[in-house]
Amino acid sequence: MVARLLSLVKSCIGMATLTVSSRSLTVSADDKNTQNEPILDNEMELEAEENHPSDEHSSTTHVYKRRWIIILLYCLYAMTNSYQWIHLNIIGNIVIKYYRESLPDDKFQRETTLDWLSMIYMIVYIPLVFPGTFLLKKKGVRVCLVAGAFLNALGAWLKVACVSPDRFPVLMFAQTVCALAQIFTLGLPAKIAAVWFGPNEVSTATSIGIFGFQIGVAIGFLVPPIVIPNSESLDDIGSHLNIMFYAGAGFMTFLFILVVIIFKERPPKPPSRAQMLATQRVQEEHYGKTLRNLFKNVGFDLLVVTFGVNTGCYYAISTLLNPIVLESFPGHEKTAGQIGLTIVLAGVAGSVVAGIWLDRTRTYKGTTLGIYLFSLAGMLIFTFTLRLELIWVVFLCAGIFGFFMTGYLPVCFEFGAEITYPESEGISSALLNESAELFGIIFTIGCRAMMNKVGTFGLNLLISGALFLGSICTGFIKADYRRQNAEKKILRQLDDAIEINVTNTVSEKTRMTETTD
Repeated sequence: MVARLLSLVKSCIGMATLTVSSRSLTVSADDKNTQNEPILDNEMELEAEENHPSDEHSSTTHVYKRRWIIILLYCLYAMTNSYQWIHLNIIGNIVIKYYRESLPDDKFQRETTLDWLSMIYMIVYIPLVFPGTFLLKKKGVRVCLVAGAFLNALGAWLKVACVSPDRFPVLMFAQTVCALAQIFTLGLPAKIAAVWFGPNEVSTATSIGIFGFQIGVAIGFLVPPIVIPNSESLDDIGSHLNIMFYAGAGFMTFLFILVVIIFKERPPKPPSRAQMLATQRVQEEHYGKTLRNLFKNVGFDLLVVTFGVNTGCYYAISTLLNPIVLESFPGHEKTAGQIGLTIVLAGVAGSVVAGIWLDRTRTYKGTTLGIYLFSLAGMLIFTFTLRLELIWVVFLCAGIFGFFMTGYLPVCFEFGAEITYPESEGISSALLNESAELFGIIFTIGCRAMMNKVGTFGLNLLISGALFLGSICTGFIKADYRRQNAEKKILRQLDDAIEINVTNTVSEKTRMTETTD
């Protein structure tokens, strides 16, 4: 889930700079003299928009105050949908106890059935991500968000109807509906930012939208263990499930109504000309050609595998956090939720630090490999210290785990953008996420089986081994920084164009002086 969110950040980074510049500045040496003047005009206009965002006073562009309400609505929706992803697995032992009569008798099958409450989000994403993206392009932001908010609320109300020990299949159907809701809206933050926000606010707006997902996961870890007691009375558990489900359904229905009434497709006037051009480029993406080019890129193929391994391990740990903690600390359901919260919060910090580091160094491969190795080290520390049964050590290791594993995500997306430029970043991100979902399912099932056979120690060794192999594969990825090379080429072309313009201006003034004399 976190990977799918952070992949959206890069959809908007640089939309008003490199994207537009590369379209307007790529000229051949033979026709520089005929094209350098409009090149400079376009670049100066875009630079003026970026450095002096005065679109509010333009007759064709305007930045509206309503934009903050729009992004807040999306943020709240994202929060509720990601909350529903993990809020049942973090109290998995209680869910199994309550729905025991409608679950398989075999222990492994029963626990794996529970895991599918989380994995259904992953399995639904794999076949439907590209149709969801296509729908966003054809029908727009409002249709997708309304559809997503409706399915989200519908899934929440179906959960209200499943509060009975014999209705686990209804619960699974409700969770599937919630999983379908994510397909319509995961690609919206960058789109909303481009349509509603000025060029100096695009990254901030996208980050706010994605922050909603992270807050939802944090709440999903923290709240259910507090609300649902591990009681011996099924009636007591059922009554508290009712409270949690009714509260969630009521809030999500209220949010759906707000989306229908308030959310608009786009402002009357666009926020900037640069965003208009950047959005037009997205509309011109050719899926088939881009996919062929990406699959022919060996470095990207390796990155898809290594990204899937790393993020799949993260998904497996998040899904199985409840049994992992309870094996060493029986009865500590609330502690398991707090450890999950620690992972999320440390991950937010890791993403910020990784972004700042990349902006300053632009060492994509070195940073990717370094974070991969630190993730491996953190997992090994967690593996060999969990047996000490010191809860503060578990919290510390969870923080390290979350910091580096989540910090790896934006770095990997940017590394992918570098080695696949100028292919669509949206499509490359989708392929990376497809790999993450697939490996997430494989590792979750494999780790559950390992846990049942040899315990948590075997599970942690499996994760550590996978991260070790992923680190080796990462070392074989060639540091082919195509986007950086394109930026340098654009700057050289701009310098040449400026030099030509200055030379032509001096020559014109000289001729005018000679004519006057």
